[in-house]
Amino acid sequence: MEQHKGIIHKISRMYMDTKDDQDDLAQEIILQLWKSYDNFRHQSSFSTWMYRVALNTALVFFRKDQQQPATTDAVPEIPADETSHTKELQLAHFYQAVQKLERLEKAIIFYHLENYSHREIAENLGITEGNARIKLNRAKTKLKALIQQQGYDF
Repeated sequence: MEQHKGIIHKISRMYMDTKDDQDDLAQEIILQLWKSYDNFRHQSSFSTWMYRVALNTALVFFRKDQQQPATTDAVPEIPADETSHTKELQLAHFYQAVQKLERLEKAIIFYHLENYSHREIAENLGITEGNARIKLNRAKTKLKALIQQQGYDF
């Protein structure tokens, strides 16, 4: 799990807007991974199984609350170093925009960022490959528009 801990952090940051909520979701994901490890049948790679558990946990986390978390227009504080400043600014805009996507769009974007093929995205989400391709293109277009609405231009 240590080798793939970035999965937990990415999903938490994509689905929750505050640090406290991200930490809560990360803890819930780790708990669910721990509880369900006995059910891991090695039919897929560990990281693929971990993605599925983490995404499902994030979706259930929302259902329990019966509402999506409030989004904020504030961009997080940026480190002083110029290179990391630019990267952090880009990431801040990206994650802020991701907060405004629908749950399925977030999952599709996440899988895309992890270099999953359209077929793999479809299989993991239970949709057709064509539908995955279409939904990915729409999510990317929507994400770009949301980032530009924040005043960040590519």
